[in-house]
This record gives sequence, C-alpha cells and structure tokens, in this order.
Amino acid sequence: MVATATDNAAKTGAPLCVDLDGTLIRSDLLIESALALLARHPLGIFPMLAWLLRGKAYLKKQIALRVDLDPSALPYNHELLEWLGTQREHRHLVLCTASDVKLAAPVASHAGVFDEVIASDGEVNLSGSNKAKALVDRFGDKAFDYIGNAPVDLAVWKHARAALVVESGSALSNAAAKVATVERRFAIRQGGLRTWAKALRLHQWIKNVLVFLPLLASHRVLEIGAVLPSLLAFLCFGLCASSVYITNDLLDLPSDRQHHRKRHRPFAAGTLPLVAGPVLAVLLFIAGLGLAFFVSKQFVAVLLGYYLLTSAYSIRLKRVMMLDVVVLATLYTTRILAGTAALHTKPSFWLLAFSMFIFLSLAMVKRFTELLTLQKSGKVKASGRGYDVEDIPLIQSLGASSGYLAVLVLALYVDSTASMSLYEHPHYLWMLCPLLLYWISRTWAIAHRGVMHDDPVVFAVMDRTSQVLGVIAAIVVAAAI
Repeated sequence: MVATATDNAAKTGAPLCVDLDGTLIRSDLLIESALALLARHPLGIFPMLAWLLRGKAYLKKQIALRVDLDPSALPYNHELLEWLGTQREHRHLVLCTASDVKLAAPVASHAGVFDEVIASDGEVNLSGSNKAKALVDRFGDKAFDYIGNAPVDLAVWKHARAALVVESGSALSNAAAKVATVERRFAIRQGGLRTWAKALRLHQWIKNVLVFLPLLASHRVLEIGAVLPSLLAFLCFGLCASSVYITNDLLDLPSDRQHHRKRHRPFAAGTLPLVAGPVLAVLLFIAGLGLAFFVSKQFVAVLLGYYLLTSAYSIRLKRVMMLDVVVLATLYTTRILAGTAALHTKPSFWLLAFSMFIFLSLAMVKRFTELLTLQKSGKVKASGRGYDVEDIPLIQSLGASSGYLAVLVLALYVDSTASMSLYEHPHYLWMLCPLLLYWISRTWAIAHRGVMHDDPVVFAVMDRTSQVLGVIAAIVVAAAI
C-alpha cells in the first residue's frame, strides 16, 4: 500500500475516501492497462498469467510498469467529480483504490480535487478488507466517509462513518444500509439492450449479406438446400464479426476516445463494463464457430481464416499504411468465399476479382473520409493509423482508380463465356457498367465534399440514390437471365 498526502490541517470535516474504478471513472484501470499492453504485445497474455500466480497486486504493478494511460481520456463520473469539487474546501479528500499507484496518481492529479492517494503497491492489493484496514489505520474506525460502487466495498463501509454509493439501481445501497449509514447515492445509467446492440454493431451485419452473392450469382435462390446453409453462414459471420468488433473496441480505447464519433461507443464511453467485453467476445466466437460445423468443413476453414485475419487487423495490421485497406478488401472478399463454401461450389474468378477492386475502393473511401475529418479538426496524423493528412490526394487517386478497375472487370465478365453460360441475354448486363460508373463517381464526389458516412458500406445501404440504383441493377440482371 502506497500513500501520498499534502498538508490539510485547516480542513475540519470527516475525511472523504473515494474509490476509483467504477466510481470516479466508469472503467477499470487494471483492464484498461491490460488491454493497452495486449494491443502492443498480443503475446503479453502469457507473462500476465505468470504474474497473476504471484498475486493480483504483483500483476497490477508489472502491467503498470509497462503501460502509460492518458488520464484526461478516461470516462469520468462527472456528477461525482463536480460534487467532490464542492467538498474539497472543508474535507480531506483521498483517492483510495485497488489500482496500482503508478496509474492512480496521474488520475488524482488530473482530477485536481484529491489531497492524498492510497493505492496498491505491488505487494498489497488494496481491495475489500485490505482497503478497510488501510483506512482504519490511517483515520481510525468510523472516522471517515467512503464512496464505492461494488459489493466488495461493503467491507469498507462496515468501518466507515457514512457510506456514499454509486450505483445504477438500489440493491447496493440497500446492502450498504445494513452495515453503515447511507448518506448519499449517485445514480449512474447502465447500458440496456440498445447499448449492447450498439456494442455488437448489429447494423454492421448488413455487410454479411455478401455471403449470399454466390447464391444469387449461381441462380439457386429457389433451392432450399442452398438457401438454408447460406442463412446459417450469414449468422455465423455475424456472431464472429460482433466478437471481433468488441475485441477491436477494447483494444482501440485510447484512439476511439479521441475520435469525434467513436468516443461514444459503449466501452469507450464507459456505458458498458469493460470486464464483460472479453467474456462476450469469446462466447460469440465459440457460438459462431460451433454453428459453422453445421454448414461445411470448408466453411469452418474460411470462417477461421476470416477471424484470424480480422483479429490481426484489429491488433496490428490496421496501423500499417496501405496494408490496412488491402486487408479490409480481403475481408469483404472472404465473405464471398464463405458463401461459395456454404454451397460446396468453387469460387468464381470474376466475382472475386470484382469484389477485391470494388471493396478496395470503398476501404479507401473510409480512410479518405477519416483523414478529411482529421484535416478539418486541425490535426495532422490519424491516431492509431499509419496515415497523415498529406496522404489525402494519394488515397483519393488510388481509391477512384480501384473503383474504375472494378467496372472494367465487370465489362470483361459481360463479354466472357462465363456470363454466356449463365444468362440467356448476357448483353443486357452491359447496362450495369454505366450504373456502376455513376455510383463509384458519385460516392467519391460525396466523400470529397466531406459528407460521407464513416463507413461507405453503411452509406451504400442507407443512401436513397444507391437503393434506386440497386433496384435498377436487379431489374437488369433479371432481364438478362
């Protein structure tokens, strides 16, 4: 246990001791620091397990020695922090936390209201009875007030003059009332089903409709034996994709909190508990992989490849300039490969070539939009990315070129023997080329004006003009069959 203090002889009120994790901040510094370490060194999970064998305090110390967190970016309980500001004139304020002192001290300094920090030191894990003993030794039994947010704090409230409770319901304050006088409650809003849906990014499942492209391209939409495995493949990809989205959000907390929109994501904003993130990510992956065995062994292999590649993207590849957009395009194309694996058919060369070029263009749109927003905010380099604003013209040029190459592939396909074997009137498919040319050009024009959604695939689904073009394209294809 480590304590740092200042002279507060003039303060006459009872000392006020404040918990950190889940109380002062809507997060947990141990999980935050562990995720930050894993984001840099994914194999760090193994030494973490070895450190844990020597005790939780030792684990926290070793992680803290290797990680620096930005205290200004943490999701604070602003209501509590403002109230503490009104108490500091007449009370001795103590930040008392089970987090390691190396991480807790900068938080106390940033908050600007604390006179003292009592925290774990690598030997004593200052939680529960250990925290109670430290406060009794420091101030005496029933001689301090304590603010906490978890059942483990009941051990401290037994020895406190008054209990102050941070909670979303009333169960904890009812339990605290049995061992101490509850003086005040600070209500916090926990995320509900809508927040969990946001964390799972269910709206992003729309991308997984790509698994149905082989079904449509092979004209088998009326075969139950082909539709059912495609539907199951869609579900498997959705579950695995949500697992990866959660993992990505957990590993990307610092950069997300600096982003104008991503800072509102549930884990970054603290509206969902961090500890639930890794558990849910694992469960979603297990569920997706388990269902995949009911599709085919080939599909399982493709799904595993997708999961490994997208995990590598989240951990490292998204920080490598240009490789990140190629990987994004590959991930979209992998969904099409999964669709062919679900149908036990061979992938179409034309479909794969078209998808790589079109999705590379859309990935470039995504990066272009991010950099344009960055430029407007006066920043130079994208946090957690390998780009800066000087790359904007290059990305625009490469992205538009890739989109037009997709049109070229489509034109070559129309005049190939492959289209002639599938369509009775393949020459009708030529109408798709000007439609795609217009859509690609319009998409980049919208991005150039700075009004593109962060995700161009979501834009394509929600945009009215894109929807109209999609209907026209569907009519053209139907006429060609």
